[in-house]
Amino acid sequence: MTYAEKLSEMIQCETISQKDEKNLPKFYEFHKVLEKLFPLVHAKMEKRDFEGSLMFYLKGTGEKEPLMLMSHMDVVEATGDWVHPPFSGHIDDKRIWGRGTLDTKGSLFALMQAAEELLENDMELPFDLYLVTSCTEEVGGEGGKAMAKYLKDNNIRIGLLIDEGGAIMEEPIKGAKGRFAMIGVIEKGGGNLKIIARSKGGHSSTPPKNTPIARLAKFINHIENHDPFRVEISPQVEKMLEVLSKDMDGVLGFALKNKQYTAPLIKMIMPKVNATAGAMLKTTVAFTMQGGSQGANVLPQEAYVVANLRFIPHQNRDESIAIMKKIAKRYDLDVEVMSARPATRPTDINGKGYKYVEKTLNKVFPDVAVSPYVMVGGTDSRFYAGVTRDIIRFAPIFMDDQQYASVHGTNENVFIDALPKAVEFYKEIVKNY
Repeated sequence: MTYAEKLSEMIQCETISQKDEKNLPKFYEFHKVLEKLFPLVHAKMEKRDFEGSLMFYLKGTGEKEPLMLMSHMDVVEATGDWVHPPFSGHIDDKRIWGRGTLDTKGSLFALMQAAEELLENDMELPFDLYLVTSCTEEVGGEGGKAMAKYLKDNNIRIGLLIDEGGAIMEEPIKGAKGRFAMIGVIEKGGGNLKIIARSKGGHSSTPPKNTPIARLAKFINHIENHDPFRVEISPQVEKMLEVLSKDMDGVLGFALKNKQYTAPLIKMIMPKVNATAGAMLKTTVAFTMQGGSQGANVLPQEAYVVANLRFIPHQNRDESIAIMKKIAKRYDLDVEVMSARPATRPTDINGKGYKYVEKTLNKVFPDVAVSPYVMVGGTDSRFYAGVTRDIIRFAPIFMDDQQYASVHGTNENVFIDALPKAVEFYKEIVKNY
């Protein structure tokens, strides 16, 4: 069976995860697919089941710290119009189509296939090897939490953990010429604040000044026009800009090549040039939900908006929330913290783990430059901070602009010729670790 056929079969098994609904039978059907496609992994590695999430374990001699490779099995819903049905696993001359090809059954296939091929020979490793795949990553990560707790409770330290995150991309920032392996070394935190305005209510025919919705509007206008969060170029972003700017033209290219003199300019223009790059420099806030009275002629006794924040390490969860509360107080608004998790500890870009992955990438993808970056989304890897210091968030798969936009969107697909290199990357990681 070819690589494309194997991944296609994985895609055909629908594994949409839903909040507060485990629906384990579909994931156990997927387990059967994995057992069929990767028989040696199941025969030679110990398997532990955490309510649908799986941990495969191969005992080594223990001379080195364990290695963990991760990629989740669950996917998001697949609504909208697709060129090929989202769970068809359709294969054409260049691509495999379907939900999960990139996020993240593609990388799950690659790491499982790498282990399968390595296990064809009775290899003895100087370290314990873990292959981990969660069925809850898209809905909060209960499986990831459970597996991380298992490791912690058993005093198991992981030397290097590689999970999903960045990928190989062309021109990740406009003007950055060439292909780049973007390695996530920080995950921004995330939180939702409910901003509440209260009043005595009343009839809309005799409105007082500063009604709840008017106060909320003033608050939103203040945030939109006077960004309260501090922009900083972290060492990780500085390294990213150094790598990306080598062949970059234009004003931004000039500014990046001379950043010792142009740092204020970079801070000002980066968010305008690229929203994703701008989000790596500061905490962001977006207003996503709102509510008021149920009648068009009724002044609400309570109105609210929900603000979604993504916290940056230099102004992490507590400081960012305190800033929002201080501004809200000016407009007589209350703030309720609905959820909030801090940004992760940065992975050391000069440390052994990052340097090893960089070296492996240089070997497998010699025409690709390696760059760290700040992830604005979240992964299961954040749960493992208590059992490892080296967390690399990267899947060794090339994706173009259309494919990048298809993650959590429509027409998700992966290039067939991206799969052999992805398998080779994981094999090299294991063989030379």
